[in-house]
Amino acid sequence: MKTFNTIAVIGGTGKSGTYLVKELLRRDYNVRLLVRNPKKVPDFKEKVDVIFGDASSKSQIHELLKGADAVISCLGLGIPLSSKTIFKETTENVVNLLKARNKSRYIILSGLHVDTEMDQKGDNTKAATAYMYSNYPVSTQNKQDEYELLRDSNIQWTLVRSSYIELTDHKSEYCNSIVDCLGQKISASSLAEFLVDQLESNEYLKKAPFIWNK
Repeated sequence: MKTFNTIAVIGGTGKSGTYLVKELLRRDYNVRLLVRNPKKVPDFKEKVDVIFGDASSKSQIHELLKGADAVISCLGLGIPLSSKTIFKETTENVVNLLKARNKSRYIILSGLHVDTEMDQKGDNTKAATAYMYSNYPVSTQNKQDEYELLRDSNIQWTLVRSSYIELTDHKSEYCNSIVDCLGQKISASSLAEFLVDQLESNEYLKKAPFIWNK
């Protein structure tokens, strides 16, 4: 029996988010989907509850979470571009709304550049982190701030640090680690599978695993 039945999804119309929504529907979860751009309403809209709004809006996140048991976010900057500080802003809204609940599962997709206290990053992961800070300093720091907000919260979170996402329906075997990323790519379908698996797993509760293809 599922612990969670209705999942609120943020960033579900983006490149990786569409794979997430398909995986949730495949496993018969009910989905509430936040959509900022009406032009990006999915073809399968009749299978999900669509809530129009912006992830940085507390009132619209509140509307999204009505009746939801858990939240999964694949939030990106989107088109048109959102504020580069949207990641922490959104997570702050979600955390504030979830912290009073008994069931407060929150799963977030992030990047290799996020640092945690458990890390033993190798040269490749260190280089990827340095690249992001050099080229995208504001949004990269904001994702670090998002992690630290989660770390200090009392909710049940998992932050998944993904290698480069290949947009493919092919599911590959994959590896995880909380200390380093030892691969360069991950299938979007495999990533979606792993994100949904976290709903019913405590293995990475309050942890930030890396994921990559074997």
